[in-house]
Amino acid sequence: MTIFFSQSNVLIPVAGTSFPVTGSAPKLTAYEWLAWRFCRDWLTGKENFTLHTSGSTGTPKPIILTRQQMAASARMTGRALGLQPGDAALVNLNVQYIAGMMMLVRGLELGLNLTILEPSATPLAGLPTETTFDFQSYVPLQLQATLGQTPGKIPILSRAKAILVGGAPVSADLENRLQAIAAPVYQTYGMTETVSHVALRRVNGPERRGLYSAPDTIFFSTDPRNCLVIHAPQLNPEPVATNDVVELLSPTTFRWLGRADNVINSGGVKVLAEKVEAAVETVFARQKIGRRFFVTGLPHPQLGEAVTLVVEGETFAPATQTSVLQSIAATLARYEAPKSILFVPQFTETPTGKLDRIRTAGQLP
Repeated sequence: MTIFFSQSNVLIPVAGTSFPVTGSAPKLTAYEWLAWRFCRDWLTGKENFTLHTSGSTGTPKPIILTRQQMAASARMTGRALGLQPGDAALVNLNVQYIAGMMMLVRGLELGLNLTILEPSATPLAGLPTETTFDFQSYVPLQLQATLGQTPGKIPILSRAKAILVGGAPVSADLENRLQAIAAPVYQTYGMTETVSHVALRRVNGPERRGLYSAPDTIFFSTDPRNCLVIHAPQLNPEPVATNDVVELLSPTTFRWLGRADNVINSGGVKVLAEKVEAAVETVFARQKIGRRFFVTGLPHPQLGEAVTLVVEGETFAPATQTSVLQSIAATLARYEAPKSILFVPQFTETPTGKLDRIRTAGQLP
């Protein structure tokens, strides 16, 4: 296998532990050095790696993952996607977090030829259209920007054996845009605690579906809150309880409904913020409103919490606000419809580019 550091134009062959692990590193950028150092540690047999959760639903916390866990996860992905030694893989996610780090592990464990790019919104922009990567992984923002700003790079996407997209929900608009890609695109479900993904959902082509399925020997159950519990002994000896509300259809298949953290208790009725957000997305698309948003519950003297739409950017004109609220209400039950719209100049994000709902909501008047 080889590792190509694109920005510095440095190609390093790897055979066994022949990767240059002693002496000074090659002339790389500060970011590429992070990837180089991880590969060096892996090839010299380091057993434990400390990562931090993304912090999208709370304070980031350190988690120690073992080499055995990470290698098992990499092999599971290889089997699920049919990856073979010598396949080319693109690493354009931050290698300091689980998604990018696991792309490195997959390359090292499966013998993939890695190309490392510093993370950006449009990672394919500077690459020739004839470039081929058999295996690619993105966050939704990167695919949205690539399809919208660099549509000439779609052939690079379409030549892949498989493309993963994760780290944040895939919007209905993005899912529709993904139909332009010939290669299979899978939305992932997972977290740092599960060593990357434990379930996949096909989001394009004739095999597109709304359900997540587990690979290998992973299976699921639910707790009394209807939140998913993950049983993956090869990745974690103990079941992993989540705050994701799901509809469990079989021990290996589920439909994701939303986060228990985002449940709004309005007038004694529990409202899933994600269900309301789906309705907002449809209305925004119809009215051509290209703004980021989320739905949250804010204190209300009678209701306890009022369903509230939070939008990034300048305040809408009064007529637009009225139109948006009425259009959303027309598609939801009375208790689910947002009571008001609040505006934040700029949303706060986590280090991995996810919306930080808690800190953003803290900016509200």
